[in-house]
Amino acid sequence: MLEEKQKLLVIIGPTAVGKTKLSIELAKRFNGEIISGDSMQIYRGMDIGTAKIRKEEMEGIPHHLIDIKEPNENFSVAEFQQLVRGTIQEIADRGHLPIIAGGTGLYIQSVIYDYQFSDVSGDEDFRRELEQKAKEIGPDALHQELIKVDPQSASNIHPNNVRRVIRALEIYHLAGKTRNEFDNTANKEEIYQTAIVGLTMDRDKLYERINARVDLMMEDGLLEEVNRLYQQGLRDCQAIQAIGYKEIYQYLDGDLPLEEAVDKLKQNSRRYAKRQLTWFRNKMEVKWFDITNVNNLSKKEEEISHYVEGKLQIKSNTY
Repeated sequence: MLEEKQKLLVIIGPTAVGKTKLSIELAKRFNGEIISGDSMQIYRGMDIGTAKIRKEEMEGIPHHLIDIKEPNENFSVAEFQQLVRGTIQEIADRGHLPIIAGGTGLYIQSVIYDYQFSDVSGDEDFRRELEQKAKEIGPDALHQELIKVDPQSASNIHPNNVRRVIRALEIYHLAGKTRNEFDNTANKEEIYQTAIVGLTMDRDKLYERINARVDLMMEDGLLEEVNRLYQQGLRDCQAIQAIGYKEIYQYLDGDLPLEEAVDKLKQNSRRYAKRQLTWFRNKMEVKWFDITNVNNLSKKEEEISHYVEGKLQIKSNTY
């Protein structure tokens, strides 16, 4: 008899679509605990720019993988995979349903599929060589090298994100394949019994929500939050490459007026949402729910709950 796989609910979708609220409601219905699937909410002191859930918004639902790193620490997909899989087991041992909610596609994909990062472990000497090269010729020139061998990865990685540029070049150096080719040859067997719920909406409406969210972030003190990091001397680290931080840094550096920095933040957030949707549609088996014309998300919750019940063979609580 085959061993039964652990049940796992995953809620994905573009930024600002409404994943947080839905995850809370489904956690209440299915006796769940929520694991953040966002690669930036792990950082302490980066609350507003990452749209991190507040304690009072959790409604008593346990949340995991939030505020576990300092902004000057790096965080890899492999580390995320290890931490999340351990957390899934801990939640299951308590008799609760693990729920991953977030929008960082590769991170979530690494958890639910049999990804073996040791297949391309790394070449420390090659990496150091590229790091030195970046200092000598600059990040843009190094990014140009990536464009030559792996244009698809290059289009998804900002030239200033030197760490990711180097990793993509390292994979090509070691595996003789682009990052995408390597991903596509990875074992795509799901290691959990997974229901993947995707939220989507009309692009114009989504972009309106993104713009409004950025305005609200500024009202809530995003500039002050980023300035605290800036005053700590944080630079050239993974966290500061996050959308919402790198744009405000440009203002604080005197490179952009504040209004232009905010407009750039909105533009980058909209582009990120587009990339998220493309990733999820190409890489994962998602059941999509369009909430464009849903004024109250609770109206859609019954339909989504019914899908989850059937996919995972579980019953929701009655309220």
